[in-house]
Amino acid sequence: MQNVNRHLRCSPIFLFLTFSLLVSGCSSSPKYISNKSASSKYAVIKTAKKMLGVKYRYGGTSPGQGFDCSGLVQYSYKSAGIYLPRTTRQLYKAIRPVSRRYLKAGDLVFYKTSVSRAVSHVGIYLGNNQFIHAPSSGKRVKINSMQEKYWRKRFSGAGRVL
Repeated sequence: MQNVNRHLRCSPIFLFLTFSLLVSGCSSSPKYISNKSASSKYAVIKTAKKMLGVKYRYGGTSPGQGFDCSGLVQYSYKSAGIYLPRTTRQLYKAIRPVSRRYLKAGDLVFYKTSVSRAVSHVGIYLGNNQFIHAPSSGKRVKINSMQEKYWRKRFSGAGRVL
């Protein structure tokens, strides 16, 4: 029995299968984040602030056509060379969760604004309980306080990209 176990440990097929399983496990969750420095968060915020006043448009991903919430996030990060997923749900899955009390500028903040989904809205945290986002139809990209009753009640999580 001891010879059989030793043979399995050294077998090239066994090693190959073990390696294959390890590698496939590492690639099961896509990584959207590039290797940019932490200073990129200022570029992200600068771009987002330049979008203040741009109209909301469902599915919008550019200043010309307008933005929805996740479109604004994706556009702002892309301007700093950081490629993120498109939807709020995908963004929520891609970030590293952060407690609200440890938020830093550039983190993403998520809200439950829809009854049917756990996260349905996203914005970029600016610091001092402020975040920038594309709110909803008929509105424009703006900055709100996370302390406002509406947003405080709907906060569902936050996460770090940078």
